[in-house]
Amino acid sequence: MRVLLTAWGSRGDVEPLVALAVALRGLGADALVCVPPDEDFAVLGGRSGVPLAPLGPPVRSIVSRSKSASRPDPFRLASELVAARFETLTAAAEGCDALVATGLMPAGARDVADRFGLRYVLACYHLLGLPSRHYSPGARPGTPSPQDETDRRVLWEQDAQRVNALYGPAVNSHRATLGLPPVENVRDYVLTDQPWLAADPTLCPSAGLTELDVVQTGAWFLPDDRALPAELETFLDAGEPPVYVGFGSMSAHAPQDIARTAVEASRRHGRRVLLSRGWSELDLADYGDDCLVIGEVNQQALFPRLAAVVHHGGAGTTTAAARAGVPQVVVPLLGDQPYWASRVVALGIGTSYESSTPTADSLSETLGEALAPEIRSQAADRAGAIKPDGATVAARLLLD
Repeated sequence: MRVLLTAWGSRGDVEPLVALAVALRGLGADALVCVPPDEDFAVLGGRSGVPLAPLGPPVRSIVSRSKSASRPDPFRLASELVAARFETLTAAAEGCDALVATGLMPAGARDVADRFGLRYVLACYHLLGLPSRHYSPGARPGTPSPQDETDRRVLWEQDAQRVNALYGPAVNSHRATLGLPPVENVRDYVLTDQPWLAADPTLCPSAGLTELDVVQTGAWFLPDDRALPAELETFLDAGEPPVYVGFGSMSAHAPQDIARTAVEASRRHGRRVLLSRGWSELDLADYGDDCLVIGEVNQQALFPRLAAVVHHGGAGTTTAAARAGVPQVVVPLLGDQPYWASRVVALGIGTSYESSTPTADSLSETLGEALAPEIRSQAADRAGAIKPDGATVAARLLLD
């Protein structure tokens, strides 16, 4: 069996897909992953032995300027991504039996699957894009809903209209070239009636929360047996467990001066600091022996050795920290991040910072709450509930 996997998004979208490819290969299937041509992802694929095919423009170059005057037009980007999926996935689909799509609304993927008669699965890492009577849709480019509109049924209908406006013209234009009829509701066509949820049920319970028949596999973890860099090992061994600070791919959205703020807040609790550069390029002009700036490392090996993890609340980092049993301080910035922050607080495994612009005083207070013995104990207790085999579960479902 050969499975085509595709996503366009940040590392949090791509790494789980590579994990699924590894699980498929471990069960004797073949897998090809089509993702953005960022260098980070090429390294990830090379380390995992998974072939990657480039799809669309690099992500980092776009998210890094999302606050600048050169912010990309979302309608133009949507059209570009649809064209890239039709072109790239059509070329890659030959000999495949199934297609799994995830990441930013993968309009164009199911169309290619239908063209070649492939089984199609839409996978998501949280519930927030799935229609529900329990919560409202998130923001999308296009005409916003009226501020006084509270009927969730109406709000989700308007969400579908925004997706149609973003992707519909490009999707139906390309479908016509393949001899396929037009799609009237692009969002629901992409999602299907039975999407897969690649999220841990402890962190992201799904029963009864959406109108769709969700198949929850658990989170897709990529095995990582890399040793930590020697400099990092030396730093860890030189004192008490440090506080980790990282904002992943939040290149243009990381709080201003968060590196210096986090160092000051941690020092007030007698804690050293690990700054993860990430796409935010976190760094300090000057810092003492109690600070170390690191690049991308094996989080599975690092996180259990920390005092706390301060992060943006991405699905991947939240799940990795929960699995490691380490307290979290979530500073949610956008998208699904407030949801993950709320789950961390609800489970008692960390705290959430309610403002996107922390100060040393306020972050110190929130960090102090997370470092409390009861939070550390709860985080350690909950760690065993995080299921490690989600990628294998998903791979078996595909093969069956």
